[in-house]
Amino acid sequence: MQSPTHPPETSAGRRLQVLVVDDSRLQRRILSMALKKKGYDVFEAEDGNHGFEIFSQNHIDIVISDWMMPGLSGPDLCRKLRAVESEHYVYIILLTTKSEKDEIAQGFDAGADDFLSKPVHAVELMARITAGERVMRMERELTTKNHLISETLAELKTLYHALDSDLIEAKKLQQSLVRDKTGTFGRADLALMLKSSGHVGGDLVGFFPINDFEVGLYSLDVSGHGVSSALMTARLAGVLSGSMPGKNIAIEADGAGQPVGRDPGAVAADLNRLLLEEMETEHYFTIMLGILNIDTGVLRMVQAGHPHGHLLRNGAGSDLLGEGGLPIGLLDAADYTSFTATLAPGDRVLLVSDGFTECTDPAGNMLDDEGLAAWFAQHRDLDGPALMDILPRDLERFAQSTDFGDDISALVLDFGRG
Repeated sequence: MQSPTHPPETSAGRRLQVLVVDDSRLQRRILSMALKKKGYDVFEAEDGNHGFEIFSQNHIDIVISDWMMPGLSGPDLCRKLRAVESEHYVYIILLTTKSEKDEIAQGFDAGADDFLSKPVHAVELMARITAGERVMRMERELTTKNHLISETLAELKTLYHALDSDLIEAKKLQQSLVRDKTGTFGRADLALMLKSSGHVGGDLVGFFPINDFEVGLYSLDVSGHGVSSALMTARLAGVLSGSMPGKNIAIEADGAGQPVGRDPGAVAADLNRLLLEEMETEHYFTIMLGILNIDTGVLRMVQAGHPHGHLLRNGAGSDLLGEGGLPIGLLDAADYTSFTATLAPGDRVLLVSDGFTECTDPAGNMLDDEGLAAWFAQHRDLDGPALMDILPRDLERFAQSTDFGDDISALVLDFGRG
């Protein structure tokens, strides 16, 4: 008997295997001959139990089973086959003289895919087999795609874990930009707090000694979140660190070559030029930058789009510092003007990012400067580190959440409190 030129095969190149189960030897032979002629590998079984045994020992793709058989009936065999876990779908056709809808429904419930009425005609048989092949082909394609998706998801999971680990390390490195959380310079005591909303963020606070009578301090917030914002904060930390002219953009040399603090407005203008002309980034940032004369208490500052500073007088209320100003990196013609505030012993200054002032409660009300000023006054007796510890907790109670949706940072300057 000659097989067709292209016998039916699976995607792996294996010839399709068909199991014919019928208690009639003649019926089995008729079906088997028709199937072999079309190129299928055919197995025969005289009853359901024998059919299940053959199925268990071979890679059967299609089962054609009589409905009425002694012992294990066709529907019973369906149920038993469907109970077996298989890596591929098995297409089941029941042979029956039954035509009642309830009985057909019973066959579908048992797990049959299709039905053939007896006596079986070869043309109809091959049409049903061809339909079964289409179903199995689609099932194989779906299985292949699912495997590909699973492999891709596994790769993405591996990449995510690697990225997550890198981001955790990046957060540690960003926190290391705030090397000293506290500092004392003559009559000036400073304390810092920085908390990112995600792994890494765009906030940064810091201070730097300039000479024996001056210290610099700043609070800045780079637009956006994530790695690119964090890289920008690292770059800015570099230009605002050090205590020598040429190492810190806020320090220059006087006539005797000694380091002194620059005019904060001029520093902001230079930062604006640096961002627009040299850094080539779409980010911008806001900043409050100050130079404090420790001897006189004169604090020279610039506000560039950052939230106002809060000046809490020793027993005499509080004031907002600054008049707004444009963020750094938006306009090349932006003007930045310094202002001054004179601190008396016992005064303290608080600088924060907008993660504080723009935080909302569950009703959507922002904390704003008024709410922050109330907290600042309420905690006037706390020292700097204790204030930096309690302000985030106050914010959690206000927001009724530990996820503020934005980075938060703060700096407190206590002048002559001791």
